[in-house]
Amino acid sequence: MSRSFLFVPADSERKLEKAAGVGADALILDLEDAVAPEAKADARRMAADYAKGRENLWIRVNPVDSKYFEADLEAVVPAAPAGIVLPKSRHARDAVRLSEALDAIENRCDIARGRTGIIVLCTELPGALFGLGSYAGRVPRLAGLSWGAEDLSSAVGAATSRDEDGNWLPPYELARSLCLFAAAAAEVPAIDTVYTDFRNREGLLRYAANARRDGFSGMLAIHPAQVEAINDAFEPTTEEIERARRIVESFEQNPGAGTVGVDGKMVDRPHLDQARRLLQQADPDQ
Repeated sequence: MSRSFLFVPADSERKLEKAAGVGADALILDLEDAVAPEAKADARRMAADYAKGRENLWIRVNPVDSKYFEADLEAVVPAAPAGIVLPKSRHARDAVRLSEALDAIENRCDIARGRTGIIVLCTELPGALFGLGSYAGRVPRLAGLSWGAEDLSSAVGAATSRDEDGNWLPPYELARSLCLFAAAAAEVPAIDTVYTDFRNREGLLRYAANARRDGFSGMLAIHPAQVEAINDAFEPTTEEIERARRIVESFEQNPGAGTVGVDGKMVDRPHLDQARRLLQQADPDQ
């Protein structure tokens, strides 16, 4: 399970060269917001060349209703990236449309059907919030849901999305929460949005720790300097791993029990599920 997803402008050779060595669990080559219209064609070519043979490499294409969408897919999917990041999705229908396009390209390019995953940025448009429940069970390729506040705040005409202390204002905290719940309903990871003040390491650590506390499995990054802090924040501690093992062992020793006592406290089956997820995150090969 990936902790950090670093955005990299696909048209910047310098940033592409640097990105591979910064320690991000996943890279997202950006063909959308970070690339000017006149640079789109070069960015597609550079993204396709860079993606070949790399693992956990994602590409953010332009929205399904843009004039760039089909050209983006035709250029980059044959390079077999791990998946496509879909921005400004309005409803699961947009992700289904993407999935169907991926079916056709994979078939034509002799790529295993379903290999290319989809991460959806699901709250960038106001109307999208009313369809977040639509992703559950609708998109077999769905690999994660994430959210964003910048486009959303612009769409509603807000002066800012955060208060003077840097906390989300209520409308954006709502969008964040709905993304988290939609991901849980769809049984895919929830990926928290970027922390834009990339020079504020203390603030980033606090934000990332809160994201993990709330149930997000990872986080987007906009600068290489953010990667280490995000990875650290989402890595289970030794104490958490040991407690999770004790919970699992207690239930194994008491088969059929609905609750058991661990460390002087009663825990039940939801705690067991959570402990197993944490152990899987700590050691994916176990």
